[in-house]
Amino acid sequence: MHASNLVDLVLVRHGIAGERIDGRDDPERPLTRRGLQRTEQMMSTLARGGLNVDQLITSSYRRALQTAQIALQAGLAPLLETDERLQPGGDVLGLLETLAGSVVLVGHEPDLGDLACDLLGWPRGGLVLKKAGVVEMQQTNGRWQLRALLRPGLLSAD
Repeated sequence: MHASNLVDLVLVRHGIAGERIDGRDDPERPLTRRGLQRTEQMMSTLARGGLNVDQLITSSYRRALQTAQIALQAGLAPLLETDERLQPGGDVLGLLETLAGSVVLVGHEPDLGDLACDLLGWPRGGLVLKKAGVVEMQQTNGRWQLRALLRPGLLSAD
């Protein structure tokens, strides 16, 4: 499984969001204050490290959209698009097959972690993204390699 025209892929899980009500997911759950802070810290770290991509695509769920807007403001990409395939349970691999160049995808777990495992040839569940966590992958000669796995807790003392 690979996207033949994609060379750099960055997967970003949305930041810490408000609590679920009655255990049900709500597409309108926003990032918490701590979620905003950690996401801003992660995106500014990536920008300072020189990350810049051709496309930034996000789930339309509020928490993912807020995360992607922070990435856009940090200068990681020139513009922001939404795609329903990044919503929980969506066809992320199908989206990946349509992309080229360098891309940041902002979405949800377990979808992003499973996508990374599928591309790397690992068993599903072998890689789990923390909230505001980042996976950077690169495709060389048709094979995907893990370049970085970052969790926001490494960037702060809290």
